[in-house]
Amino acid sequence: MLKSFRAALAMSVIALSAFATSSAFAAPLKVVASFTVIADFAKNVGGDRVDITTIVGPDGDAHVYEPSPADAVSMAKADVVLVNGLHFEGFLQRLVDASATKAEIVTLTKGVTPIDFKPEFADADATEGAGKTVTDPHAFQSIANARIYVKNIADAFCTADTAGCDSYKANAAAYTTKLDALEGEVKAAIQSIPAAKRVVITSHDAFGYFEHEYGLTFLAPQGISTDSEPSAADVAKLVEQVKQNKAAAIFIENITNPRLIEQIAGETGIKVGGTLYSDALSQPDGPASTYIDMMHNNITQIKGAILGS
Repeated sequence: MLKSFRAALAMSVIALSAFATSSAFAAPLKVVASFTVIADFAKNVGGDRVDITTIVGPDGDAHVYEPSPADAVSMAKADVVLVNGLHFEGFLQRLVDASATKAEIVTLTKGVTPIDFKPEFADADATEGAGKTVTDPHAFQSIANARIYVKNIADAFCTADTAGCDSYKANAAAYTTKLDALEGEVKAAIQSIPAAKRVVITSHDAFGYFEHEYGLTFLAPQGISTDSEPSAADVAKLVEQVKQNKAAAIFIENITNPRLIEQIAGETGIKVGGTLYSDALSQPDGPASTYIDMMHNNITQIKGAILGS
């Protein structure tokens, strides 16, 4: 009887040890994403093998975001930190330093060809003066670049969790196929817009990669960042340019105050065509809760406003 008890106890210990080992092995990879677009990419690549925390949430503005103590805790616990780079996240270095994180910081724009441009309109604080070359960090607005982000995420997850690498690669391939289909839809929608009407106005210069890739022209009173206000002279200059270029539509962005756009709409007589999602996804119940939904929303809004005008 005693031998049987000991044998049963030994088997229980072995079973519990195996369960503990299995549980530890199956623990999700702790991933921190700097903002919602990256979090959505990571979810599609990682599936149920990752646990994602997003620093700048839905409708949030990464240009002006101020990190919280909870953000530092999340960074400290992370296995992998995914960021855009190209100075998109102004808060990043402060948060890395405050958290003392040991996680790998993965810059997802690695492999992207950056777009440098000279804003036509100087910000009021002169941080982005007219004629001063700046790098546009909004690379994710090009679907071709989104594929690069996805590949970089899969590579980072494979490095951190080799056992899950095949799963990450398969997920990335499946999602990339969806991005390919999305790109075809966007290009077809742009082609349906007469070339003379492919001029729109937004709040800040967030759509340079979209413009470069798909052939729309975007005019904006603010530069690549939202952390400063355009001067009255620049607003007046934009209004005059809009009248000359006969912009077909004007849009509010989900991350910016609509006041300036409403002012320009009033002075040019162009009706506000809706809301574009630039630097952040919408709330889960909104029209742009995923990257694919965001791109669908934006092109639908643009096409509808222009062709309906």
